Amino acid sequence: MSEKVLLTGISGYIGLHCAKQLLKNGYSVVGSVRSHSKEAEVLRSLTNAGLDTENLGFVELDLTKDDGWDQALNRCDYLMHTASPFPIANPKYESEVIEPAVDGTLRALRAAKNNGIKRVVLTSSTVAIMGGKKQGTITPEQWTNLQAKNLSAYTKSKTLAEQAAWDFIKDNEVDKVPELVSINPGGVFGPAIGENLSGASMSMASQMLQGKVPMVPNVAFPMVDVRDVAKLHVAALKEEEAANQRFIATETNPRSLQEMGEILNMLGYTGPSTRVAPNIMLKFLSFFDREAAGMVGYLGMRVSADNSKTKEVFNWEPIPFEQTLKDTAAFIEGLITVKK
Repeated sequence: MSEKVLLTGISGYIGLHCAKQLLKNGYSVVGSVRSHSKEAEVLRSLTNAGLDTENLGFVELDLTKDDGWDQALNRCDYLMHTASPFPIANPKYESEVIEPAVDGTLRALRAAKNNGIKRVVLTSSTVAIMGGKKQGTITPEQWTNLQAKNLSAYTKSKTLAEQAAWDFIKDNEVDKVPELVSINPGGVFGPAIGENLSGASMSMASQMLQGKVPMVPNVAFPMVDVRDVAKLHVAALKEEEAANQRFIATETNPRSLQEMGEILNMLGYTGPSTRVAPNIMLKFLSFFDREAAGMVGYLGMRVSADNSKTKEVFNWEPIPFEQTLKDTAAFIEGLITVKK
């Protein structure tokens, strides 16, 4: 009988890729959705991607409610927690993003402990490491400085949620708690599964390809392919050396949005701009525009990443970002009209 994984946030960009990798590797999957109305879309997306969904089931879970978590993890072997709010723009109230991220993570961990789950793989982010930094190299041992100026609500939510997870493991270490592994991706791109372009990465790329982004912010940080992120999540379920460790899932070198535009231009797409917006312009716009407000804390950032532990433990080599962008653009071009 195959081992069973509860995969939260299965309908998301990363969640669907994790589902694909889990099913390909012989796991049974219980995918959590916020509403049962999402199930048909997930099934259609995975079936169209060539997956056999016989070993896929669903459960309705809410990050802000206790209902159903214990029942969902009953008879599961592992928990893969990818569900977390990811707004493109800063919300009006930070709590709209922070509370479900932190409370949802703790609900998942409590239920995992109650049900004797072997290991939890948590989707965190490099923003939980690099927030407040402008230069240098980030490592898995570092944390975002929550006192830094202009941190976005998303950055705070990912940092606080991951900290809450590690604190939970530490506070309950005398009891039998699951092993915890956190995967911390950088900027995630790559072809989606399905036809949804509403996620942050797909939305940004599609807007650029349509020529709707006249200038890009002055930011640069390491990127990663969504297919690599999913493979690392699945590998983290059983790799013994990964137990109770954090892993950076990115390339080493930072990539700017200007460089993204240049690569896409070389691939024949004329929509992406390579003009960099003055920092003062975005700071001014941040008073009126929540999307601009979410970018202010990253302005001037150019950080690298030490991914050596990830490469060593998982025998991993990142997909080159140029290939990631090429595949992303081709996927989007198959759904909408882009400028060429």
